[in-house]
Amino acid sequence: MNELDTLIEKFKKDIDGSDTLDFLKELQKKYLGKDGELSRSLSSLKDFSADQKVKLGKKINDLKKEISEELEIKEAQIKNKVREVKEKNEWLDISIPGNKPKVGNLHPITITKRKIEEIFTGMGFSVVEGPLVETEYYNFDALNIPKDHPARDMWDTFWLKNGMLLRTHTSPVQIRYMKENKAPLRIIAPGKVFRHEATDACHEFDFNQVEGLMIGKDISVANFKGIIEEFLSKFFGKDVKVRLRPSFFPFTEPSFEIDMFCINCGGKGCSTCQKTGWIELMGAGMVHPKVLKEGGIDPKIYQGFAFGVGIDRLALMRYKINDIRYFNSGDLKFLKQF
Repeated sequence: MNELDTLIEKFKKDIDGSDTLDFLKELQKKYLGKDGELSRSLSSLKDFSADQKVKLGKKINDLKKEISEELEIKEAQIKNKVREVKEKNEWLDISIPGNKPKVGNLHPITITKRKIEEIFTGMGFSVVEGPLVETEYYNFDALNIPKDHPARDMWDTFWLKNGMLLRTHTSPVQIRYMKENKAPLRIIAPGKVFRHEATDACHEFDFNQVEGLMIGKDISVANFKGIIEEFLSKFFGKDVKVRLRPSFFPFTEPSFEIDMFCINCGGKGCSTCQKTGWIELMGAGMVHPKVLKEGGIDPKIYQGFAFGVGIDRLALMRYKINDIRYFNSGDLKFLKQF
């Protein structure tokens, strides 16, 4: 009994001097562990009489309970103290405004592309896409540009070792779509295209283009003129007039260049339109019968128009930017304007 009284006094001195959770774990192991003080006391009961075993066993169990309760109380005290210190050192005033995260913005080409899609879908056109890496058939042959045709020089491109090429226009999407869908149809095909040419303020070797196609039984040039004027007027937010000039494209017949009335000077003549009052904008024409046949459409029943315009060019005009190379520069000062 005296030894047990001495043991509890020793424990109280130890726990009074404890100030860390690690030290508490050591005390628990020392007094309540498998090889601890109380376990050794229990194992020594075999040397006592039956009456003594009862008294000593009760005493040991009471001490075990008391030590366990003391350890739990001390643990709670130490945890509270640690939390108070942590709250004091890591205190945060939640009323102070936080740092506003940096949020990016859409690229001007993306903004322009989405605006084009919005206008044309509002006029009943579907937006379709195709692969950037094309076959010679879809990029040239199916569009009435055979291998020996001089028009291929207009679309000089990047060839791959496997005979594929980076598409020079989004016109291949028209062939792909016609082969899988029946007339009548109306689509636009926006996307990136590639040309093997030197870069300057007006040209890039990779740029963005939107191709349009409308096929039906009674589609005429008048339909095209009305649709393109409606598109440009909505795109620039003011009435726009266009004129058609005879031209040549292998995949259309007849073909024509589209000029837009200069919206900067109102046709009076300025540096933008080179004092002419008109801005060259796009190429277009009535789809060539051979192209319709390649697409699986009977040219004796259906006809329609196609056009192609650079998204980059429209963005240059809309935002009054004087160098196309800004779009791929990665200059944040330029991009943040949009």
